[in-house]
Amino acid sequence: MPSPSPWYLRSRLKPRQLLLLVTLADEGNIHRAAEVLNMTQPGASKLLKELEDMLGVPLFERLPRGVRPTWYGDVMLRHARTALGSLEQAHEELAALRDGRIGQVAVGAITSPGITLLPRVVAELKAERPDLRIALEIESSDVLLEHLAQGRLDILVARLFAKHDKSQLRYEPLVKEPVCAVARPGHPLCGGQALSLSGVRDATWIVPPAGSVLRHRFELMFQERGLPVPGNLVETAALLFITRMLRDSDMLAVLALDVARYYAAHGVVRILPLEMPCHMDDFGLITRRDRPASPATRVTLQALRRCAADVYGVAVDAE
Repeated sequence: MPSPSPWYLRSRLKPRQLLLLVTLADEGNIHRAAEVLNMTQPGASKLLKELEDMLGVPLFERLPRGVRPTWYGDVMLRHARTALGSLEQAHEELAALRDGRIGQVAVGAITSPGITLLPRVVAELKAERPDLRIALEIESSDVLLEHLAQGRLDILVARLFAKHDKSQLRYEPLVKEPVCAVARPGHPLCGGQALSLSGVRDATWIVPPAGSVLRHRFELMFQERGLPVPGNLVETAALLFITRMLRDSDMLAVLALDVARYYAAHGVVRILPLEMPCHMDDFGLITRRDRPASPATRVTLQALRRCAADVYGVAVDAE
């Protein structure tokens, strides 16, 4: 007995309905959404009603001044954005192959590998394949994972935490990330003698925001030594602010070691002779299991693995 056809074929789901769904969520108003899509407002309203009737649930809550997605709408929106993004990517890959190019790839990374690993990868790729278009994004793991789910990124060099849904993700670990304390060049604590946690506890520290993993481990580091947690704090993850603040003050900051080494090499900070018995969890290569890798993505993954072996001294085996 033949298997039944997918629901979206039986229901004759139209790509234009998905496009309306996304545009309506972005605009928050059916009149503006209709204008963006070059439709009449009655036509847009009819198309939305057909979609809601097809699914049997309300996708938008009608408000006096617009519309707002319901919980059902949020679910459908997430998948609609992914589907439309995949279609757009397919068009771009076909155009690239037709023109004799390998295509494009979008890579996201957290700061440390963004400074140490990605420049080598990009240099290698552009030397071998100058026609490859590469887009880069440096952000937190949470933001990058959201963009990966939306189809805006193809590969991540980031972390996975317990809170993340890993069922549709492939993860290849690279390396753990040590941290260190930094200060401005010429800071009184840069004299060369080893420092202790008790000796720096009363300093003004620039630390990651509350709730972050590194902030938790920074505080735990003092508690495990029987010391009160520093209370004179500035909370931020903005590197431009951190480096400027260090330059103009005697504050201390906690940074990933690779990031600190980058700024130290440019004379922006000095790494303090202070043992920091805390580190971040490993980061690695993250891709989606439910999406076949494009030729550009496969080439980029190979370059990431080769360069990771040189930079971090680890071998990453493809699944």
